[in-house]
Amino acid sequence: MSELRAATRQSTARTGLVEFDGARGTVSIPCTIADVSGTGARLKLDWSLALPKQATLTFADGLRKTCRVAWQKRRLLGVAFADGVASLDEQALMMTEEEQALHRRHIGAQVRGAREARGYTESQMANLIGISPEDISRAECGEISIPLYQLTHIADLLLVDLDSLVAGPASIALPPVGDAELAAG
Repeated sequence: MSELRAATRQSTARTGLVEFDGARGTVSIPCTIADVSGTGARLKLDWSLALPKQATLTFADGLRKTCRVAWQKRRLLGVAFADGVASLDEQALMMTEEEQALHRRHIGAQVRGAREARGYTESQMANLIGISPEDISRAECGEISIPLYQLTHIADLLLVDLDSLVAGPASIALPPVGDAELAAG
């Protein structure tokens, strides 16, 4: 699985800029855009200070996306596209079709590993996040993308951080959930 993780990071690495309005005008921070999906991206910044809640992500080819900051850990940043899911044309500019498929499979494997480590079935998890078990199965196989808001909900449910679902190892060692905890979830 570490090969898949390395391939995901390597194949989706793009250069870009994070731009926002500062006290003295527009601030532009170089970044590496990684793990792009139709709903957001994970960025590595050359900046360790906190960013405003909204900024513009500019890809090297000129594509500009307004983003909301979902999380920031020092120089790593997770952003969600403010206008929802990127169009297919925008996604094609962000990542090749092969990179998108690899990314979906990687995230699906991470979700499956975390779900199984916590002892949830596909049906139980689907019920708790409000989607069909078929959609959970298809997402875990990488057939469909998982929107960022659902990934955030899944991370909370499985007691893992969002970054571990997007870029962490596939085998997340957590104790199984007890029956009482499942009923309470």
